[in-house]
Amino acid sequence: MKKLDLKKVHALIDMAVEEDFGKGDPTSEITIPEDLCTKTALVTREEIVVCGMEVVSEVLKRYDERLKFKILIPDGSRANVADKLGTIEGPVRSMLSAERVVLNFLQRLSGIATTTYKYVTAVRGTNAKIYDTRKTTPGWRELEKYAVRCGKGFNHRYNLGEAVMIKDNHIAELGQHDKLVKNLTELVAKAKTIKTVKFVCVEVDHVDDQLNYVLKVPGIDIILLDNMGQWQYKHAVRMRNETCGKKPLLEASGGITLHNVRQVAQCGLDRISIGAITHGAISVDIGLDRETLDK
Repeated sequence: MKKLDLKKVHALIDMAVEEDFGKGDPTSEITIPEDLCTKTALVTREEIVVCGMEVVSEVLKRYDERLKFKILIPDGSRANVADKLGTIEGPVRSMLSAERVVLNFLQRLSGIATTTYKYVTAVRGTNAKIYDTRKTTPGWRELEKYAVRCGKGFNHRYNLGEAVMIKDNHIAELGQHDKLVKNLTELVAKAKTIKTVKFVCVEVDHVDDQLNYVLKVPGIDIILLDNMGQWQYKHAVRMRNETCGKKPLLEASGGITLHNVRQVAQCGLDRISIGAITHGAISVDIGLDRETLDK
């Protein structure tokens, strides 16, 4: 699994700390002796896939270098109810001040990883792989796509520059039938010359009226089947297999939930992209529990 690039999220962490701790923590200052130290544990209240432990370490450094963080369950691992994910030792004041920001990151990222894993588990035994989309929280893309990887999912394009995706609004400008084939062939060839482009994807809204023409275009890596029913997915797979073999890859998107994702995967698709694993994921329940209290 590709590791998290922490340097890309330093600014986000700094902003989160400034937003919550910018004017200090007078509550902790007046209730907690300055020299009081303790040990706490990050404990999950539900079954989760862990994500964000390295971020926790970075957050704690912003509050107090004396806070020592030990990871017990690393990112990408599953954790059960009441499992200790890690421990924090050091000054109580700093620990309490950092608690909310620590949990905000950890609960959100573990929520995305956990949601992704549910989808991945649902399609197990099929050929389909679960992919995210660009439907991410502004500023959080690096973290949220990392969380998808922790949940055993895969990342779609990171940004607009990484791929050429010719979608319905683009297709509408290219004409129909043989004209579509000619214009699309030229565009795909041009896309292949762009150094930043990792793949070329073309969206198809109709199987019989579009897919049969798009399959004639060389160089397409992925065909995106948008908001289709299961019979259309099966028809598309059969058409692709009979015309081109196993390439280009076929990807389903739109209207896919945990309730129907397995049925969609069983149609023989290669990829299923789901925006909900990032923008619709619910934060999981993780708490900070005190273990010992020493002066």
